[in-house]
Amino acid sequence: MNYLIRNAVAIHAEDNPTARDIRIRGGLITELGRGLAPTAEQPETIVDASGCVIWPGLVNTHHHLAQSIMKGVHAGLNQGLGEWLSSVPYRFWPKVTPELMYHAAQLGLYELIRSGATTCADHHYLYHATTSPELEEAVWQAADELGIRLVLCRGSATETGSHEGMIEHRIEPETIDQVIDRLDATRKKHHQEGAGAMKKLVVAPTSLIHSSTPDGLRAQAQWAREHGLKMHSHLLEVAYDEVQAREKYHQGAIDYADACDWLGPDVWYAHLVHSDPHAIERLAATGTGIAHCPTSNCRLGSGIAPVVAMEKAGVPISLAVDGSASAESGSMLQELNLAWLIHRAAHGPDVTTLEQVLDWGTRGGADLLGLQETGSLAVGKQADLVLYDIDQPRFAGVHSPLMAPLMCGEPVHVKHSFVQGRCVMEDGLITGLDERELTRKVQEGVARMLADA
Repeated sequence: MNYLIRNAVAIHAEDNPTARDIRIRGGLITELGRGLAPTAEQPETIVDASGCVIWPGLVNTHHHLAQSIMKGVHAGLNQGLGEWLSSVPYRFWPKVTPELMYHAAQLGLYELIRSGATTCADHHYLYHATTSPELEEAVWQAADELGIRLVLCRGSATETGSHEGMIEHRIEPETIDQVIDRLDATRKKHHQEGAGAMKKLVVAPTSLIHSSTPDGLRAQAQWAREHGLKMHSHLLEVAYDEVQAREKYHQGAIDYADACDWLGPDVWYAHLVHSDPHAIERLAATGTGIAHCPTSNCRLGSGIAPVVAMEKAGVPISLAVDGSASAESGSMLQELNLAWLIHRAAHGPDVTTLEQVLDWGTRGGADLLGLQETGSLAVGKQADLVLYDIDQPRFAGVHSPLMAPLMCGEPVHVKHSFVQGRCVMEDGLITGLDERELTRKVQEGVARMLADA
């Protein structure tokens, strides 16, 4: 379907800052301007953007959709990462059925879309020796039905190692052959090439330090690069990563990653909170990126990732919500708002700008995921864009309307959202999703999971 979006308050289009209208044809932005008129040669749906600001769709580079059904678990509320992993995700995930995974993915994607996201990189790690492939298929299905771009970061563990959650709950890891075989099956079924793909696969062992072997990591890196796939994992979320790397491998975590072929422009890590100057230098020198997760890092008491120093050094920066078991809002807009504020609190009022943070949450994420045809609003780009309705009392006094959603934070009202030119949210409702039914299904599923656990 073709669209003409008209009369926006402002549009975040760097090459055309005075534009107020956007024309979409064939999934692409074909025109930006003011006073664009409907064309006779091709029918198009007119969308009234009065009272709205238009941004590129937000790009979430690290999530755990399965955790959408594990919010606020009492046992983990005041625990740090190690204990929390055992009390929350690793306690429950062996009990997650494909049906519950589907509803969890729907819920997590719903929260992302309603906050302005159009792309989700889900670090899906619900794999063990006897995992049903239906668990993974449930994630692909939910994303396809809701119309959001999905980058599935396929987690894995090939040993229990020092992973406290796996040890306590006696989870049997996969073999490296199982990991590669299952990755290849997913690649052939779902992965799409190109910078405008709707579905991508990423090789993503759940932990480099705690549940993988050096040989297994090298094998996955080699396989990923042979097939042109990107690579992702957790690293240096807590200081324990560095301690374990030195105890087990007699080198720091970042050097261990390097020794296992896990640094490079095709790699990004979640968190990197405990990166020292040496780690930042190696990340920058190799083009390795970060998925900065400020809400989760605050919630678990992990610290603040040094992304200001990273950006100055040349490290690619993106933003992410992490799992909803440790960042209960599931909102990308909250991550932008907190990223803008938290580094100012630590380093002063001039270290982060609104434009800089919005770039982290859009172009930065798109580039990191290999989706360069998205992440900004320009003629020829894919039409991933969001209309935030700021014609509301809480925004009425804002003097800089384009940045009002970021400055004011949640709650926001996304009036319309487009992914590859398809309207996935219309008048505040996600197309094809019954919110009441989703709420009921999730509540019923959580009750059954609690009974089983």
